[in-house]
Amino acid sequence: MNAAGWVLCGVSAAGLALVAVLWRARRAYVVVTVEGSSMAPALADGDRVLVRRRRAGQVRRGDVVVLEPPLDPSGPYQAGPPAADGSRWNIKRATALPGDPLPPGVPAPGGVDRVPAGTVVVLGDNPLDSIDSRHRGLFPADRILGVALRRLNGPAR
Repeated sequence: MNAAGWVLCGVSAAGLALVAVLWRARRAYVVVTVEGSSMAPALADGDRVLVRRRRAGQVRRGDVVVLEPPLDPSGPYQAGPPAADGSRWNIKRATALPGDPLPPGVPAPGGVDRVPAGTVVVLGDNPLDSIDSRHRGLFPADRILGVALRRLNGPAR
């Protein structure tokens, strides 16, 4: 093989490697745009946030998570409009995980005093403008999309 063949082979290999890296990153990370002020002052309406996809068991207390709210068509708190994929996402702070004591102000299903397996307690940083576990109760842990890593735009806070 001549020099041009080796160069072409190297460029092709580099291109394939780049495609593989981009494909993996797209599966591991997602960018979410914040709507509303429930996470103020940490996050504001319009902020774009890099989210790493995580399972419920990988979430820690204090993480800012993106998750689907419990859907209760008869309840007073309806989820906002669906995202492009049809999902309805919330961004909140995980404050209690399975086995943790149930925080004050969160309705206790069946009189339990600890967060049951398969659920999490999430609260907005802005209690004056957040529909969260204080209103909707426990959120299903299997509906967690991931953990917010950092804001991608906006002024420093």
